[in-house]
Amino acid sequence: MVAQKPLQKLTLVLGGAASGKSAFAEALVTGTGRRRVYLATAQAFDAEMADKIEAHRTARGTGWHTVEAPQDIAAPLSRVSPQDIVLLDCATLWLSNRLLVDADLSASPAKMLAALAACPAPVVVVSNEVGQGIVPEHAMGRTFRNAQGRLNQALATEAGLVVQVIAGLPLVLKGALP
Repeated sequence: MVAQKPLQKLTLVLGGAASGKSAFAEALVTGTGRRRVYLATAQAFDAEMADKIEAHRTARGTGWHTVEAPQDIAAPLSRVSPQDIVLLDCATLWLSNRLLVDADLSASPAKMLAALAACPAPVVVVSNEVGQGIVPEHAMGRTFRNAQGRLNQALATEAGLVVQVIAGLPLVLKGALP
């Protein structure tokens, strides 16, 4: 039997593009010894994204139950077992998917937090830190950046563990690593 390392009910892993945040989150989830559910929010609108999704899938390896959830995360989160652990990768793509269908971005944090709170299993959420770069040139980019910042703040408030990953190295912002 694998020794289990318990995680908080909600863990947030933040980082920039290609920072190592997904690999770090996967290692956290794998270390629990629980049945792993991967809640995938990415959509392959082009070949580059399809390749990125496949690379993530290959890097993860076997032993994951993958659920595609680009829009509705509440339904799959409600169906997991208390003995499972969920990796939601990622909140940023989920939010951008919501933007693409003209959803109310101001209501998105509350919807995500409600779905996470109702989940019977611990959840690790991966999200991009998008506020440290340049100010986007277009209004849609600025709207998204601001909405992502609000979502990250809301997630961090509720999470028992918040980790920023920079160059593959974790920096604990809140809580303690298991």
